[in-house]
Amino acid sequence: MTKEKIESILAGYATNKKEGLLPILQDIQAQNGYLTEEILAEVGKYLNLPANKIYGVATFYDQFRFSPCGQFHIRICRGTSCHLFGSSTYLERLETGLKVKAGHVSRDKKVSIEITSCMGACESAPVIRVNDEYHTHVTEEGLKALIQSIKEKTK
Repeated sequence: MTKEKIESILAGYATNKKEGLLPILQDIQAQNGYLTEEILAEVGKYLNLPANKIYGVATFYDQFRFSPCGQFHIRICRGTSCHLFGSSTYLERLETGLKVKAGHVSRDKKVSIEITSCMGACESAPVIRVNDEYHTHVTEEGLKALIQSIKEKTK
């Protein structure tokens, strides 16, 4: 992400207003896909905050990433409800079926898997999100179909 793009995002927020930190990071990540040290430093300068404080905030929330994700970014919920409905087994099947471990990106950069602590959709457990598409009440058959669909799209 260029410095100009970062500055154009920052221009939409008041300087020295710490309450703008999360929305700024969200906007930058939406544009760039992930946050870098350089981005955190620029945000720190703009908000007059040390970069390590910004890094501390960003690492607290599991919504922020610090490396690129795959073309198909899969998030699997591991909250209590999803766990009770078998998300740990589903995670293993995703990793095996797509040949990528959680927290990593496939060698061809097409698939990444991320574990999230909660997606806030407990009544729809188990929940798997692929890019911006939510898959709710996922069943064994639904998971197999999802894995197959992703495999076909990444050929």
